[in-house]
Amino acid sequence: MTAPCGHRRYFDNAATSWPKAPPLASTMRRWVDLVAASPGRGAYREVQEATEVMDRCRERLSSLIGATHSNSIVLTLNCTDALTLAIDGMARHARRSGRPVHMVTSMLDHNSILRPLHGLESDGVRMTVVPVDQQTGRIDPDDVSDAIESDTILVAMHHGSNVSGTLQPIAEIGARCRHHGVPFLVDAAQTLGRRHIHIDAMNIDLLAFPGHKSLLGPLGTGGLWIRPGLEDVIDPVRLGGTGSRSDLPVQPTELPDRYEAGSHNMPGIAGLDAALGWMLDQRESLFKREQRVTEWMLDRLLAIDNIQIIGPTTPDLRCAVFSLTCDHLSPFELADALEAHDVLTRAGLHCAPFAHQTFGTLDRGGTLRLSAGSLTTNDDVEAAMDALATTVSQSTKVALAI
Repeated sequence: MTAPCGHRRYFDNAATSWPKAPPLASTMRRWVDLVAASPGRGAYREVQEATEVMDRCRERLSSLIGATHSNSIVLTLNCTDALTLAIDGMARHARRSGRPVHMVTSMLDHNSILRPLHGLESDGVRMTVVPVDQQTGRIDPDDVSDAIESDTILVAMHHGSNVSGTLQPIAEIGARCRHHGVPFLVDAAQTLGRRHIHIDAMNIDLLAFPGHKSLLGPLGTGGLWIRPGLEDVIDPVRLGGTGSRSDLPVQPTELPDRYEAGSHNMPGIAGLDAALGWMLDQRESLFKREQRVTEWMLDRLLAIDNIQIIGPTTPDLRCAVFSLTCDHLSPFELADALEAHDVLTRAGLHCAPFAHQTFGTLDRGGTLRLSAGSLTTNDDVEAAMDALATTVSQSTKVALAI
């Protein structure tokens, strides 16, 4: 399988996965060429097919996370869209009651959580940002418990860090939230499709996810699972036509239509459904493959002198997202040097400024990030690690010669 631009090694799976699931492209092409219908907008055969595909996509997502009600899966534009729905929707509902509103997140979270929370501060919503361990990036569940106040309505945190790859103790954090009676929103952007997630076993109340990362689907897809009953405290953030209950001039209250105004991205949903069907057939092997890649990359990185690995140095505490700093090269110089070896990475702050503040990399422009996926090959890993070792070694020799 060749890369998008010739034979290049793709290590930016934390941004979006590549390669995609094998049936994705042909499924989306067929949809555009032969179906092109929107669920709920008519009764002809193509509309029926669209409804069946969308329903099946919800059922497959439910199966993946252990949910029993597929209508509790709200299909969104991406993970950010899902997180905004949960955060803004809960804040809107709580503010209508006139009571104080407080929310909790962590220093390692992405701007898709931080920006909605900061945006609500102008409306009087307070937030607490829980610290993390400066070496591993792990959150102490007791710190989350201590941050919860009498007016806390939501705890919103990531499962896997897009900067350090750190995996958080979600079940333990969720148990603390459950004890306090506070809903727990989990951002699974880096983990759904990489790691087992079960919403009941992990005490999750709201789960946001993208379709285009480890689910191996297309951009423009994602979802929010809502624990039944919580829709009563989450206001819609978009209103409009749903193809259902057209007799009503107000938004329907039934799920998922309550939150899905407007026509769906059906080419994307059809592609995501096809990717899920392919992935579910072999998810155990894909999960094991990604874990082996994590271990392999960590071993190789630890053996390279003059680089520092951000986050855990034990594979059971992380996924295959690695941020690095180099003694003699900036993140951007390192990324440029690796691209000269046809290794594609990402340098910068990765939309997570507090994470880089925690790790001491904010003022130096962030880190270089290499992120693998379940379809990253052994040959890709070997080539990338060899290129990195060569680049760092050459830069060290130049620095010593000056």
